[in-house]
Amino acid sequence: MKASNFLYYKNWAVIGNVSTEGKYAFKIVNSLKNSGYDVIGINPRNIAGDTHEYIKKAFSKIHVLDLCINPSKGIDIVKIANEAGVDKILVQPGAESQEILDFCNNNGIDAVCGCALAELSKRHQR
Repeated sequence: MKASNFLYYKNWAVIGNVSTEGKYAFKIVNSLKNSGYDVIGINPRNIAGDTHEYIKKAFSKIHVLDLCINPSKGIDIVKIANEAGVDKILVQPGAESQEILDFCNNNGIDAVCGCALAELSKRHQR
């Protein structure tokens, strides 16, 4: 699958620094919302209580996870996504690692390295 194909799915979660203006995760959340997508933004640092259960519950309602987080933390997020049944992950530049890609490949998750902002921009140019 190509990154552009993920745009056919309407329910997204973006994980990263979604609360700081100027950060890519923040921009991605707003761009998706402005393009008519249902999107939740999750900053794992801002979750009180059981982060694992909170994220797993949130992921149970999405089609695509947009990973916009340091790969050393991203692998744990990908494992939670797998538990929640997420099978499509867009891995933003800088969030990728071989460990993440191997895990996805070995667990039936369609992981694509790409940029949501670039794909949305291409779609709007058509």
